[in-house]
Amino acid sequence: MSQWCWLVLVALCHMTSCANPGVKLQLTDKGIEYGRQLGMASIQSKLQSIRIPDMSGSQRVPVAGKVKYSLSNMQVVSVGLPSSAVALVPGTGVRLSIENAFISMKGNWRVKYRRILRDSGRFDLSVSGLTVSTSVAVTSDETGRPQVSSAGCSANIGSVKVKFHGGASWLYNLFRSFISKALSKSLEKQICPRVADALSDVNPQLKTLNVLAKVDKYAEIEYSMVSAPTVLTSYLGLNLKGEFYNRERHQEPPFSAPAFSMQTQNNRMLYIGVSAFTANSAAFVYNTAGVMSLYITDDMVPKGSPIRLNTRTFGVFIPQIAKEFPGLMMKLLVKTVKNPVITMEADKMTVQASSTVTAFAIQPNSTLAPLFVLNMEASVSARVFVNGMGLAGAVTLNKMNLTLATSYVGDFQVRSLDNILQIVLKFVVLPILNVQLGRGYPLPALGKMKLANTELHILKDYLLIGTDVQFAE
Repeated sequence: MSQWCWLVLVALCHMTSCANPGVKLQLTDKGIEYGRQLGMASIQSKLQSIRIPDMSGSQRVPVAGKVKYSLSNMQVVSVGLPSSAVALVPGTGVRLSIENAFISMKGNWRVKYRRILRDSGRFDLSVSGLTVSTSVAVTSDETGRPQVSSAGCSANIGSVKVKFHGGASWLYNLFRSFISKALSKSLEKQICPRVADALSDVNPQLKTLNVLAKVDKYAEIEYSMVSAPTVLTSYLGLNLKGEFYNRERHQEPPFSAPAFSMQTQNNRMLYIGVSAFTANSAAFVYNTAGVMSLYITDDMVPKGSPIRLNTRTFGVFIPQIAKEFPGLMMKLLVKTVKNPVITMEADKMTVQASSTVTAFAIQPNSTLAPLFVLNMEASVSARVFVNGMGLAGAVTLNKMNLTLATSYVGDFQVRSLDNILQIVLKFVVLPILNVQLGRGYPLPALGKMKLANTELHILKDYLLIGTDVQFAE
């Protein structure tokens, strides 16, 4: 029942403990209204399945005396839920109310009066003015995911009308009032259990909540709740951990999540705030895993480039290389030496990276002869976009600064290598990085959830995603 999953977010109260969230969700009035519409379809389906057990007995009526009766094969023909509302209770949760609902049923009747009369036929039952009020409770299951149940429910029937068909009308009119009350009481008992069933049916779907979302063979993201939801009259805010971890070992980074607040316009169903902390925790994981190092060989450089990774090209700028290692191919090792730092400003996302570039000459016996080591400080701009249910990106080079760390071929002017290293970064390193970034990183998702009409803004210290939501059947 994916429809109910959206309403579950409105009532979610499972929590763990953490200082500040890395990711925030905010459901607006528009989102809550969408959840109400989907929830009504589920409740209507459950009420449609009501079956009243066969009833039989006897009733003493004025003048006629004792009349034996039986009602059988009673089933719902139609259910109408014309008026319903979901109300957020500040600081508490959510309340669902249904008013002016109606139910139509049909069945068979049979009566026996003394020993002289037996009669039977069919009847129609019309229930109107039905009101239902229920509260939703959410607790944690054994896996740490939320599970839902009805925390309280009341149902009241306004009026019941029974219309009998066939047989002697004077006979069944004698006990029409009694039958109406009996059917009303039996039906009323069926309402709240059906609403509770609609809630319970969502629990298997809640097990799809990606509280630990796999990214790749190195990383996963944790989206568990870190505090109680913020419930106001106009929106519900959920705080999620939003932290990348190494899949083999959950190691906390040497920095913590700072507080951030979301500024929304409430013209979308759902707003997702992804903090710079989340992005920086990803950088920490990949750097710690050793992923941010790359060997570059000449076959990785575009064929049309005049710059080749060989001692002839580098010898133009560093003559010692051409003299000591003539006619050899080269290999570069680009390796980060610090965790890259991601910063977010208005409409601007920047990554600062500190790396080393080690150059080797590839000897005829395939051994590597070190030539020099450069310190490289690079700044790249990131373009971020939503791709399906993931957050993807691409980076371009802003600037680069080189300094000499170690030389095995004597002194040389480092600036002379700027053009070579810029080509390597722009046409080799960044394209490889962009392939990974383009695959995307999973956003928090519930059930068969899809995003629509998505917009993304880069703000101070966080990304803001505004989106509508749809649930696939």
